[in-house]
Amino acid sequence: MAKVTFSSKWGRVNARKKADPAKPESKPAEDLVRDIKKNQKQAAGEDYREKSLALHGLHCARCGRDFEASQRHLLTVHHKDGNHHNNPPDGSNWENLCVYCHEDVHSRGVLGDYLRGEASSKEVSLVYEDASGTGGFGPMADKLRQALQKNKK
Repeated sequence: MAKVTFSSKWGRVNARKKADPAKPESKPAEDLVRDIKKNQKQAAGEDYREKSLALHGLHCARCGRDFEASQRHLLTVHHKDGNHHNNPPDGSNWENLCVYCHEDVHSRGVLGDYLRGEASSKEVSLVYEDASGTGGFGPMADKLRQALQKNKK
């Protein structure tokens, strides 16, 4: 039962609940979720992230940026061969990349395949296609196409 008190100062009403000794105190939802995650057993082979961070350190292998322990969530493990099940214990298939470099590595391949016309086997959808038929990417796409053609020669 709540205890209700009245105060003459600005007409406040204070309601306080007395702790029921028969009921244990409930934890907030965040604490419950944290406890559940902590007690969950990781699937076999899913601990490669911690192994990679321990082996290769807290820095990005691509841009060289060093990370503090409080920023370790910004580092990801990139599988060099693209196979997420290939996790050798020596870490030879892993490299730690910051989230920005990791996104860049994967998006470059997709964009390159599309611009070379090799994306036919993959699902590709354009959000916008202009009347000129360039795919709506504009001058940047033209520059990338020219660079790809120079690399082929």
